[in-house]
Amino acid sequence: MHKITTLENGLRIVTQNMPGLETVSMGIWNFVGGRDETKDINGVAHLLEHMAFKGTSTKNALQIAETIENVGGDINAYTSKEITAYYVKLLADDLHYGIDILTDILQNSTFAEDELNRERGVIIQEIGMYLDTPDDMIFDYWQEKAYPDQPMGRSILGKTDIIKNISRDEVKDFMMNHYNPKKMIISAAGKIDHDQFVESIKKSCTNLPTGLSTERQKADYKSGEYREDKKLEQIHLLLGFEGIDYHHDDYYSLLVYSSLLGGGMSSRLFQEIREKRGLVYGISSFSSSYTDTGVFGIYCGTGENQIQELIPVLCDQLNESPNSITEKEINRGKAQLKASLMMGRESAFRRCESAARQLLVFDRIIDPVETIKNIDKVSKETVQKIANEIIKGPITISSIGPLSKLENIDKIQNRIN
Repeated sequence: MHKITTLENGLRIVTQNMPGLETVSMGIWNFVGGRDETKDINGVAHLLEHMAFKGTSTKNALQIAETIENVGGDINAYTSKEITAYYVKLLADDLHYGIDILTDILQNSTFAEDELNRERGVIIQEIGMYLDTPDDMIFDYWQEKAYPDQPMGRSILGKTDIIKNISRDEVKDFMMNHYNPKKMIISAAGKIDHDQFVESIKKSCTNLPTGLSTERQKADYKSGEYREDKKLEQIHLLLGFEGIDYHHDDYYSLLVYSSLLGGGMSSRLFQEIREKRGLVYGISSFSSSYTDTGVFGIYCGTGENQIQELIPVLCDQLNESPNSITEKEINRGKAQLKASLMMGRESAFRRCESAARQLLVFDRIIDPVETIKNIDKVSKETVQKIANEIIKGPITISSIGPLSKLENIDKIQNRIN
């Protein structure tokens, strides 16, 4: 059972005690991410996440890491389009170290110039590694074409020439302008006493940033194509559509459709395109949601010659699948969603992350019983409805590899409905 306390400054603290555990996961989730950046500082949210670990007024970077790792804990962070999170996993008796470190880095980071210069180099190496991994980069290229000239379409990592020139003041200003207690959730799960945790947070969080920026540019899905003819062994292909946001009535219906279409070894795409035809090693579909939009797509890698057979088969599956769905497939998809939900509840980190995200997105904690009821409401009719709506929309395609035999986007669009 979760407990929530809201402090006078608007900071919300949520805990979930998990009997039987001797560990605790705790983090600070900020409703700030890549889509809050302007074009000239693209990548600053991710750079800020890195810089938070590079020293405060009381600790240097090594001391921050050692404080957690000396007691066997783990400390990490991530930046996404809409959220930046900083978290620790510790033995419950060592939770005070996690509280000290995470609240310190969000209130007292110094953003030292020498550390910033080094971290620029680290991120540039990360960008280089990413550029050398086509099955990763293809998603960024797709996003850029689907949401052109807007924050939603830009890379989380940013571009090398921008990262090289982002100043210390720009990093610090981004934090001070966007981080705010009302946009933060401190969440913990595991062996945790709520009241003691709240008191510790009150004592530690006395100087949080109070940024006033709250508006985000509304996402505006377009359509487009990215093609990069490159000497590779495979063509990496991502074909997608605009999906739905978190609040859509058919959210779970689309997840079920994604599961039956390309969510595992028994899915339609895997069976038809890999098992029956041997055109790919792997193929999968996905549905990702945001606060005001979403994406639905299929990713695969295939050979230069196999692409000519793959595209018509893939398009046929997209055209046929919504109206030939079986009850057996629906039930399997629902079972997979329920199993994922319940398995996640066995993880302290998954629990504290889920609670934080729900509070940020929905302004409440959603009980698993409610989620299961919503999954149970999914029917063949609701899945058919949302699948047909999605697939009738304009496609976006990104591809990397030997592309001479890959049809252009207009021809592929014409194959779908």
